[in-house]
Amino acid sequence: MNDGIDVDFIYDDADRYCAEIAELYSYTEECEFVHTQCSYEELSKAHGLPRWITASAAEQKRFLVTLQNMLEVAERERRMLAMQAILYLTQGVFGEVDSEEEHLDQVQKNCRLVYEFGIFNSFVELLGMEIENTAAATAALRKPAVSVADSRELRCILNVLYTVVETLRTPKEEETEEEAQVREVFRQEVGQPVLGEDPLAVILFSMVTRFCSGSAPHFPMKKVLLLLWKVVLTSLGGLRELQERKNTVRQHHNLPPLPEDTYEVCRTMRPASPPASAADLLDPPGPRRGARGGKRDYGNGEKSSLVKQSSLDDPFDGGDDDLMREMEGLKGGSDDDMPPTPPRPATPSVVQKSLPWKPKVRQKDLEQFLEQTRAKFVGFQVKNDHSSLAGLPQPIHEGVKVLKQHLYQSLSELQIKREEEIAKNPLSRPETEVEQSPAECVYQVMLPNLPQYMIALLKLLLAAAPTSKAKTESINILSDVLPEEMPTTVLQSMKLGIDVNRHKEIIVKAISGLLLMLLKHFKLNHIYQFEFTSQHLVFANCIPLVLKFFNQNIQSYVGAKNGVPGLEFPKSVIGDQPELTAENIENGDGATYCWRNIFSCINLLRILNKLTKWKHSRTMMLVVFKSAPILKRALKVRQAMLQLYVLKLLKLQTKYLGRQWRKTNMKTMSAIYQKVRHRLGDDWAYGNDMDARPWDFQAEECALRACVDRFNNRRYGNNGMDPDFKPVDNCLLSVLGHNVELSDEFKDNYERWLDQEVFGRQVDWDLMLDTC
Repeated sequence: MNDGIDVDFIYDDADRYCAEIAELYSYTEECEFVHTQCSYEELSKAHGLPRWITASAAEQKRFLVTLQNMLEVAERERRMLAMQAILYLTQGVFGEVDSEEEHLDQVQKNCRLVYEFGIFNSFVELLGMEIENTAAATAALRKPAVSVADSRELRCILNVLYTVVETLRTPKEEETEEEAQVREVFRQEVGQPVLGEDPLAVILFSMVTRFCSGSAPHFPMKKVLLLLWKVVLTSLGGLRELQERKNTVRQHHNLPPLPEDTYEVCRTMRPASPPASAADLLDPPGPRRGARGGKRDYGNGEKSSLVKQSSLDDPFDGGDDDLMREMEGLKGGSDDDMPPTPPRPATPSVVQKSLPWKPKVRQKDLEQFLEQTRAKFVGFQVKNDHSSLAGLPQPIHEGVKVLKQHLYQSLSELQIKREEEIAKNPLSRPETEVEQSPAECVYQVMLPNLPQYMIALLKLLLAAAPTSKAKTESINILSDVLPEEMPTTVLQSMKLGIDVNRHKEIIVKAISGLLLMLLKHFKLNHIYQFEFTSQHLVFANCIPLVLKFFNQNIQSYVGAKNGVPGLEFPKSVIGDQPELTAENIENGDGATYCWRNIFSCINLLRILNKLTKWKHSRTMMLVVFKSAPILKRALKVRQAMLQLYVLKLLKLQTKYLGRQWRKTNMKTMSAIYQKVRHRLGDDWAYGNDMDARPWDFQAEECALRACVDRFNNRRYGNNGMDPDFKPVDNCLLSVLGHNVELSDEFKDNYERWLDQEVFGRQVDWDLMLDTC
């Protein structure tokens, strides 16, 4: 029996810088590093430039200006030569360095120069021009099999853009004030349009939709998605910036700061050295409530796990089989012989080691509690009164006090309330000026085609999922990894097989990271921006797609070794290279888990949580698609953060799974009780929720869609003003003072208009002015 896999993983915005750069290149592109070096040496020799690292600053700048001028020549091959030379510089002039540390220093210096000289913007323009290259698209459509050779120019442009973005996004260990300032300026500018064109993110999104439509099969999707993810991450900010902005916005609305930092809490759950399993975190030491001496002796001196791995071996089991076997083996039929029932969430009797989540209470929960107790004890209701407790017994007073102590008001609730006020009173309570935050700017440019963007991303995610079956009509996401000539030896076949699997994993990583960042930032900026994006993900079958992704052997996926250290950039181009053999290909890097794969799993679980939280109709989708056994299997990966979000998803649907499921999955229920934040008054473990009526689900989504459409039409349609409530300007001076843009046709025929409409007609101007 497989006991699971321990994962000592720290969740962050992205992996280490060197790993993120290495994932940009496929192993098929290994031969192209020589081409970029040769292009640079050819041009540097022609212009009398010595070795780059020994050249003076003036010589380096003069050569960069020469390369920038060459980017504008009409001759395609000449332009490509300059592009490859610039790529070689951003790659750290690996032919002139002897160590990875020296190489990293050159990459950082050269990327900063490329940005400061405006070459980055030049490459953005080249990207916009290259994607309109109809000749390349036509040639790719005519070929029976598209290969890496069909995207030569595009890959060169994307490599430069990605390397600059990732390098300037990542702070150095010892960063000067000037370097920090350049990085901040770049972060602010990377999301802005270049020379009046679309922003880089929109250009990349359009590439994704065109690729999925089949009109541009040669687009290198892995590089496009990686760059798109990093551009959004750079312009909007990462996890740290998001957490700080949340507290800043809450303070602006006179709300207390967040009770804890989720990421810091999960970091404290990391096992110590020697590492304890993450499953042990779900089984804190100490006596269990209701345990009776001598009644449950496991006989081997080991403590019992709250999520016992034997109960997770079969994802489609009926429940915690080990618990059922223990129940069948108990002697007698008295209550003393039965296993203890889990305590009610609000009244734990034993203080146990667990996550330091502070319980929360919604305003709605407090109102419902007061309505129920008033109806029971006094027989009438007091509308909009949350403080009067007359006629209620003392225990109810204590209960209200506890609820108020843990009352939590989210920014989403404030925003929804504000939208309701604007809808009811559009004239007296109009919306104030909208802050043009980075998230607001991204949403505005994405809004016209946002549904198509979400559908395209999910299509690519489906094609890259390990559980997807190859079909003739499916999207070919391997165009930028397949060589022109297929392998002829066993060694080449092994290398290509690993490269293809690695390619798919990176695509899943980029899409999951991109979607999570968009959802989190849109939710903070405005709840209806988040809901609009979420609904289109749900309508595009995101929920069953993520469940399909997890319906695999997650342990094998997390522990996959689809990588060859000797072929990773820059190790593959610096120093002497070891001989590539079947043995070192199979061994991989020796790591116990794959960083990108567990990162993708956590991201997809978080996306699923965001789509289903407080949405009964979507929670029922989890039930209908039988997600419980699939999610239980993921608990085999003993990593605290991943298990936390799995347990959250299980908690959402326990009330709908029936009494028998809860009875046979008591260990999972206990883990949920100990490790997921409590909502006081929530009877998730008992299934007494009356909101589980199936006829309400469609109405719920329709009502949400109506609110979202009203928000989008008001803020982004008709210049942000509902036409029914737009005031009419009756001031003569104001109307005559407007600047009216006249067409060229009118200007050319202005004299004829004067003759026909002015001089040829008798107008009583005094009468007209009196009327006005």
